[in-house]
Amino acid sequence: MKRDNYALVLSVLAVWIGLLAGCQTGPAQTPDLVNATATVETAAAPSTITPPSTGKPASVLLLTATKPSPVVIETAKLTPFPSKVSEVEMVLIEAGEFLMGSSDTDTAAERDEKPQHEVFLNAFYIDRTEVTNAMYRQCVDAGYCTPPEQVKSSTHAVYYGNPDFDDYPVIYVSWSQAASYCGWRKARLPSEAQWEKAARGTDGRIYPWGAGIDCTRANYGGPEGCRGDVARVGSFPDGASPYGLLEMSGNVWEWVNDWYLDIFYEDSPINNPKGPSAGERRILRGGAWITGEAILRTANRQYLAPSETNAYLGFRCVRST
Repeated sequence: MKRDNYALVLSVLAVWIGLLAGCQTGPAQTPDLVNATATVETAAAPSTITPPSTGKPASVLLLTATKPSPVVIETAKLTPFPSKVSEVEMVLIEAGEFLMGSSDTDTAAERDEKPQHEVFLNAFYIDRTEVTNAMYRQCVDAGYCTPPEQVKSSTHAVYYGNPDFDDYPVIYVSWSQAASYCGWRKARLPSEAQWEKAARGTDGRIYPWGAGIDCTRANYGGPEGCRGDVARVGSFPDGASPYGLLEMSGNVWEWVNDWYLDIFYEDSPINNPKGPSAGERRILRGGAWITGEAILRTANRQYLAPSETNAYLGFRCVRST
């Protein structure tokens, strides 16, 4: 990943994170840790979707037929799920334009986030939460996916496969493992543009909820930060995006489909951009519990060799309407 805090992060992570190679090869990168002041707070997982700030109800693709008001629920069977987890909740992002990238007024913006530009996207569905251990294990049990490279998290010796963490994001999965899981669900990893629109809406906001950040809205700040490890999905309802998506900032970085190119925005397609056709590193979005607040901005771009796995990296899926 970008920036020069290599030695600092290695000293923090060497005690509890072992980075292992995944299914592809590529140059390893190390995230930096942006300084952040955080206060630990506990938030219960929400039981309903936070409506978009526009006042429009969020359209949700669900594997069950329950129809809680005011959320519009559509029923669709993505794949026969063999385990106890019975549903995958996906939110509709309607077709239209949005502002992608950072403006010159964002003093934390980096060069690869500029120029800010208008992009049109077709409608798509995206997972309301990060893919959980229980969701991912369905694919493993079906014989289609391979298990995460590690069963631990940063502070828990047994994380994946432990029922206590079924509703926590799956971690230690490479880009290929994430893409395989989404394919098993007849979905795919989001493009960088799809991820950013889902995170920030159409008005170019800095964070999914708007301006300012604290531990009621996101999980960040490193071992001494908000949680000091991965949090249960849905733990930060006050940090929902305009579409009601949860943990689009913080908790775990999220793989997206695109290859990374630092100057891509200088000549990005206007309609449904999909990134470069080839590259060495895949893009990550959203920041993680290990990072500081600047990296949690919705326009921030990070990258990693697609074979890499670690304790602060997960994903979510999209599918066409």
